[in-house]
Amino acid sequence: MPKIVLSPALAPPTLEGGEDLSRTRPGGLKASSRTYATLAMAILLAALLIIPSFWVFIQVKGAAKARRHAYEVIVQAQTLLTALSDAETSQRGFVLTGDEAFLSPHAAARDGVHRQLDELGLLARTGAARAHLAALKPLVDAKLAELSRVIELRRAHQVKAAVAVVAEGQGRRLMDAIRVEMGGFLLIEDGEVAKYEAALQSNLAALFVILAVVGAFALLVAFFFVYAMHRQTRQRIRDLVHAETQHLLGIQEGTNDQLQRVNAILQASEEQLAVTLNSIGDAVIATDAEARVRILNPVAEQLTGWTLAEAKGRPLDDIFRIINQESRLPAVAPVMETLARGTIQGLANHTLLIGRDGTERAIADSCAPIRDRVGQVVGAVLVFRNVTDEYASQQALHDSNAMIQTILGTVVDGIITIHARNGVIQTVNPAAERMFGYAATDLIGQSFGRLIPELGQVQLDGALDLFQASEEARALGFGREVEGQRKDGQVFPLEMAVGEMWLGGQRYFTGILRDISARKQVEAALLKAGALQNAIFNSANFSSIATDAKGVIQIFNVGAERMLGYAAEDVLNKITPADISDPEELIERARALSQELDTPITPGFEALVFKASRGIEDIYELTYTRKDGSRLPALVSVTALRDAQGSIIGYLLIGTDNTARIQIEAERTLLDEALQAKNAELMSARIIADKANLAKSEFLSSMSHELRSPLNAILGFAQLMDSASPAASPSQKASIDRILHAGWYLLELINEILDLAVIESGKLSISEEPVSLAEVMFDCRSIIEPQSQKRGIKLTFPAFDAPIFVRADRVRLKQVLINLLSNAIKYNRPGGTVVVACTSTVQGRVRISVRDTGQGLAPDQVRQLFQPFNRLGQERSAEEGTGIGLVMSKLLVELMGGAIGVDSKVGTGSVFWYDLNASAAPAAPGLDDSFMDKATAPDADVGSPRTVLYVEDNPANLELVSQLIGRRPDLRMLGAVDAMQGLQMARDHQPDVILMDINLPGLSGIEALALLRKDPLTLHVPVVAISANAMVGDIKKGLEAGFFRYLTKPINVVEFMDTLDVALEFARLASIEGK
Repeated sequence: MPKIVLSPALAPPTLEGGEDLSRTRPGGLKASSRTYATLAMAILLAALLIIPSFWVFIQVKGAAKARRHAYEVIVQAQTLLTALSDAETSQRGFVLTGDEAFLSPHAAARDGVHRQLDELGLLARTGAARAHLAALKPLVDAKLAELSRVIELRRAHQVKAAVAVVAEGQGRRLMDAIRVEMGGFLLIEDGEVAKYEAALQSNLAALFVILAVVGAFALLVAFFFVYAMHRQTRQRIRDLVHAETQHLLGIQEGTNDQLQRVNAILQASEEQLAVTLNSIGDAVIATDAEARVRILNPVAEQLTGWTLAEAKGRPLDDIFRIINQESRLPAVAPVMETLARGTIQGLANHTLLIGRDGTERAIADSCAPIRDRVGQVVGAVLVFRNVTDEYASQQALHDSNAMIQTILGTVVDGIITIHARNGVIQTVNPAAERMFGYAATDLIGQSFGRLIPELGQVQLDGALDLFQASEEARALGFGREVEGQRKDGQVFPLEMAVGEMWLGGQRYFTGILRDISARKQVEAALLKAGALQNAIFNSANFSSIATDAKGVIQIFNVGAERMLGYAAEDVLNKITPADISDPEELIERARALSQELDTPITPGFEALVFKASRGIEDIYELTYTRKDGSRLPALVSVTALRDAQGSIIGYLLIGTDNTARIQIEAERTLLDEALQAKNAELMSARIIADKANLAKSEFLSSMSHELRSPLNAILGFAQLMDSASPAASPSQKASIDRILHAGWYLLELINEILDLAVIESGKLSISEEPVSLAEVMFDCRSIIEPQSQKRGIKLTFPAFDAPIFVRADRVRLKQVLINLLSNAIKYNRPGGTVVVACTSTVQGRVRISVRDTGQGLAPDQVRQLFQPFNRLGQERSAEEGTGIGLVMSKLLVELMGGAIGVDSKVGTGSVFWYDLNASAAPAAPGLDDSFMDKATAPDADVGSPRTVLYVEDNPANLELVSQLIGRRPDLRMLGAVDAMQGLQMARDHQPDVILMDINLPGLSGIEALALLRKDPLTLHVPVVAISANAMVGDIKKGLEAGFFRYLTKPINVVEFMDTLDVALEFARLASIEGK
């Protein structure tokens, strides 16, 4: 029978020849073959099931991709439809407000809608969808054209025409057709989504069934395989147990002999280890794998306070208690990390060991693992030592170095270390860096003479010996004064003290340098101040008398000698200031002070200095008695002189000759009386001027009303004749034009005179806001171009690449620019040019300039340019004018916070300019969709005329407005000659709009408006004022009273009809909202 041996790793039993015993067992190979065959068959069947799974997965992925594509098409189509809707909304906002900011969605749609249609055509996969897109393209083009048409009408200020185009409904019908086509397109795409969704769900279901079958089959194969392996394993275990039993019996004897030899060796090793542990100077603790103490040497017993007998078998944490020195929190012993990782560990610095008796010792330690023969960690050995004294020494050295570095880094004096042999700089502190302007790296290794030039001229070693301060000087903090040189070459005074030291057998000098520039400046200033103080104190213009605490004079300056006639030696240490003062004044002053301060005061020197002695500022009038007996009125200031402890050591009396001031006060009293009389005269004159000013305002208001009333009829009927049908003959047309020209010119003169009067009175109200210069230029150009074309003058306006805004009153800004443009055209040469420019200035302003090619102005004419009614010699020319246009422009520009001026050259032309403050762009106004819907909604009954009630006591004005309204078939007019009749007709007929004069017999127009607003039947009716009261205050008063608009006579027909249309539209919207 063969001999069997067991491998150390309990490998399967083998024969002596190395053959595996399990392979000699009959049936072993056959069982393995069956297992492998079964596994191969299972893999083959699994492959047959997985291949269909991959195919179904590919189908699912394709269906999901197709569904996502259909969703993208739908989102793209909806984005296109939204862009068109936004473009239509922006068109409506622009029509209502005229603000170009509303057109950004329209511009985006106009530029991108065709691209979006093309992208949809590429994305669409069905012929029906492409057919819908083909039908959409002409509809979208028509819609964009309709939007552009309305926008261009509104840009041309044809608001009514733009609203009419919107109200026709063509845009709505186009949009509805677009929505229908887009709906059909979306319906087809929704069908595609549904189709792909169904395919995706079907493929997912198939994939789920295949995965379920694969899973069930895999479980069945796994179960069969485990069962087969289980049977085979049980048989092999039975064979191995039998073989192992025979093998163990054979090696038992050998193992016993080996154990006896090992025990003897181990005992000897333990004895050697015990001797070693007891001999070393470090503490040693050994533990088992559970961190229980096995060995504790004597040093460890001493440091921990535990004996080996007491500690053996106990957890290490009970014996070895450590904490962090700074936080006082328990620290983790390195033994646990060593046992867990099998690596050498050490404690962090600043760790304290807490002995059994509570003694704390700083320790340093390391811990290493104990391994068995196969490398398994079976314990740990911890070696540590007491480093309390070592740490204390290191800390003391560290603290000393830190203190020295801190001192060197914080002192204001420069400290430099120099090698004595060659004078090379070794160290430099931060103060020296700042003092000389060098970095430390620039100076180390350089000669010290680079900083102290005078040391570079002599042998440095001996020179520094000379600069060493003596013991006495060092005790007093003194050094030697030298001159230093900074990096920039600047020379400055220094105070230097040099000390000697030896390091490593080498001799060094330490130089302590102090910048005394400030001290030198202070010393110079003190010398200057001392000289100035002496000059002041000895000034002959005022007396300075200083006394001791008892009042005896100690100082008597030159001024005192001159003023009082005494020589200093006559009074010093002999008398007090009271002895040379008026005794009656001293008695009166003592009495007054006693009463004021409620304390008895003795007449004499005490009365002169009592307030000053109490810390109260004291300046008073005093009469001195000169040496010759004459009297000197003086103004005296008294100050108490105190020592460092605040005790009074004397007094200083500074006096000036008060004679001139007394005389001046007497003269001032006389002047005050004369001034009061003059003020009374001025007050009287002011009252007269105010009355005259009031009379002027009343005259201007009356003149405006009286002139405007007949002008209303003249200009109104002239405008009617000018636009009458049939048209007037050429001669009649020429006569009408002359009437209109003269009438409008007369109205312009009236307005300019009234505006000038209002501005000069300071009553003109300026409404400042951010104003677009591009819009103002456009408006002014449309107004002034006919005049320039008539005279053959070429106009050039700036092109604004970016919007420019100024802070100004929009109306007044246009008035100034039109005035300058009108002058540039009127006084230009035939065929000349006018160039308008806008530039930004460095002061945050915008300059608007108007350059002409006229004759130019001479310097004396420029000086007279802004004088009222001064036409600079143009009175005899053919050009009309009043000479107040530029005056008004200057006043208006200055009211808006700007400036105006002119640069002119005779024979070349002139440049008139004005500067205004730049401003940021205003926020875009919001849009009310409900208002837009109402504005574009068609009238329910277009054929029925709308009613306008005109309340006017002047028959000519009634007839004029009647004829104007009579030209409109959609309007009818009712007339009332006074307010009472007008109120009754308003209640009876419920007009759409009321036109109201202000100066009516009986009730005024404003009073009638108040009654209309109180009546529920007329509360909603817009009331437009038409009045000859054209002053700014009149217009403001009317608008504040609640008039819808305020028109002044004479009326401008176009302005009148536009206002009437706006009021009618407002009334229509109000009626719709009321319903």
